[in-house]
Amino acid sequence: MRYLDPEQPTFMAARMKELRYMRKVEALDDWGRQRAYTEESEDKALGKLPVYQGDPEMGLLGAFGWQLQGYIEDVNGALRVQTEEEHRTCMGCHGHLGVTIDQTFSFARKVPGAAGWRHQDLRGLQDRPQVGHDAPELVTYFTRVRGGDETRTNEELLARFVPGGDVAEAELRRAAVGGDRDLAWALFPTRARALALDKAYLAIVREQSFNRGRDAVLAPATRVHRRITDPGTGLGEAGKVHRDGRLHLRW
Repeated sequence: MRYLDPEQPTFMAARMKELRYMRKVEALDDWGRQRAYTEESEDKALGKLPVYQGDPEMGLLGAFGWQLQGYIEDVNGALRVQTEEEHRTCMGCHGHLGVTIDQTFSFARKVPGAAGWRHQDLRGLQDRPQVGHDAPELVTYFTRVRGGDETRTNEELLARFVPGGDVAEAELRRAAVGGDRDLAWALFPTRARALALDKAYLAIVREQSFNRGRDAVLAPATRVHRRITDPGTGLGEAGKVHRDGRLHLRW
């Protein structure tokens, strides 16, 4: 994970925020995977919190055979081993999200062929539909979320692609196959926003407050609930619960 550098074509700075890695130390058979899913479901029903083998010095091992370890900046900018609490941020995404494939995101989504193993670069890469979908992925996301991120705090993307609350689908499709733009054009921030996000994250580093979140925001989120009081979200009643998401893209 790197800072943003608007002087670089890829926007990736040399300075790192985090170093994360995963090792597949145990390959489960079909029965082992099903058992892991069953045990996870039963634990959730009973209100049990996840328990992992290992510790920060060796990494934490999840139920699906992945060992994860992460390093993050200390107050002086050097990488240090994450605490156990900080490691659980990694384990939450790579062990308890139903949308993953073998608890990973990247392998299922990498560009086909040799290009899938090079350094990430959105330049020249165009948006495509997920498997089973017709619309390009960005169009589907913006249409359902009405924004460019989960808290709808990215004002630049809102102004470009959701002006006045209506999704500018034709503009989004310019970054899709057949259009005249790419994902870098659609998603890269302006220079001013990139540097502001770097500064906001540096404030988290200086506080060492990663346990309260590590996603930098430039202002308090106003499109989320400060407190949850209702028993449900109302999304189901409104027909806005979508279960058709796929990690695989229609390459």
